[in-house]
Amino acid sequence: MPRFFPAKTRRSPFRPLATLIAIGAAIALNACASSPVALRGTADLATVIARASGEVAVLDTSNKQFTGIIGGLGDLSHASIVYARDGRFAFVFGRDGGLTKIDILSHKIVVRTLQAGNSIGGAISQDGKLVAVANYEPGGVRVFDAETLELVADIPTTIDGGPDRSKVIGLVDAPGNRFVFSLWDTGEIWIADFSAGNTPSVTRYQNIGIQPYDALITPDGRYYIAGLFGEDGMALLDLWHPQSGPQRILDHYGKGEERLPVYKMPHLEGWAIAGKRAFVPAVGRHEVLVIDTETWQEVGRIPVHGQPVFVMAHPDGRHVWVNFSVPDYDTVQIIDTQTLAIDGELKPGTGVLHMEFSPRGDQVWLSVRDDNKVVGYDPYTLKPIAELPLPSPSGIFMSDRAGRIGL
Repeated sequence: MPRFFPAKTRRSPFRPLATLIAIGAAIALNACASSPVALRGTADLATVIARASGEVAVLDTSNKQFTGIIGGLGDLSHASIVYARDGRFAFVFGRDGGLTKIDILSHKIVVRTLQAGNSIGGAISQDGKLVAVANYEPGGVRVFDAETLELVADIPTTIDGGPDRSKVIGLVDAPGNRFVFSLWDTGEIWIADFSAGNTPSVTRYQNIGIQPYDALITPDGRYYIAGLFGEDGMALLDLWHPQSGPQRILDHYGKGEERLPVYKMPHLEGWAIAGKRAFVPAVGRHEVLVIDTETWQEVGRIPVHGQPVFVMAHPDGRHVWVNFSVPDYDTVQIIDTQTLAIDGELKPGTGVLHMEFSPRGDQVWLSVRDDNKVVGYDPYTLKPIAELPLPSPSGIFMSDRAGRIGL
């Protein structure tokens, strides 16, 4: 091994500093040599759920290929993912109540816990220290330390003070280290405020409407909106002025009209905001609703191919993309947000479940469940750029979600 200094030389006052530099360099080289993870960032990576096999694939959108598979994640028949602040670690919420922290660079499970019997999604707090899970069984929200997945708080959604609990849906993170969620069985919105520590202050808003089925928070974190399955309309809560309580919006849509059977519940999380308009899937109708986000009044309806599931905006806001429930789930339609006309249509395959744009909008990726593939497109030319095999893919989650509210 080479010596750092000659054997015989006049003692130098700078020798201790040189020694420290050399030792530090040696430690750094040794750490690099022993590290199993290649040095790279995560901003161009995404995770894709393979629901049939209980796996998550890591997608490199620069090279348009999968870099690895992470297995052993349980029941992913209805699963979602949120990211840690650094974009390297992700939290997988499984239908079996499993909460799993994964490393998307080393393709490994960091820690996993079965925290409930049936869960429906989750969120990470604004400071990145807490992960909350929405549970169907036993009902309620459980909150965990994001580093260790140790239980921090249990918020039971009891019904009338009895032993039964309401199912929780629409759980999102909100500014101020708050979590907001809705109760399916009792028609309520709750805010759990963790700004003062790990014992939350909980505020309840009752009588918001019948059977809230999903919810969203606007990208600026101001408005929480819950869709209602049991009646027409939605409930809106202004988180800047929560003392005013929820208000009803779109109270009239569909009223008095025969509603089509609902084959799949639409997802509000993927709603589209373009300028001062919001584009929202209508429940049980072949329509996309257009809403003025200043007045929260309906300003238009767009007839579409089938019952919309996701309505998602391209990052530039010029177009929104819509996919559909059975039996029309082989089609994606593209709406021009200026003219409100259908501007394009794709048929990527059977069972298009999810769509996700790259952060700067140069790519869009679609999961095609029944054809066992993930397809990438150029959203400007609508030409395919990649087709990757994956068993029963569903949700696609870009790592830039790490820096976005409500995702």
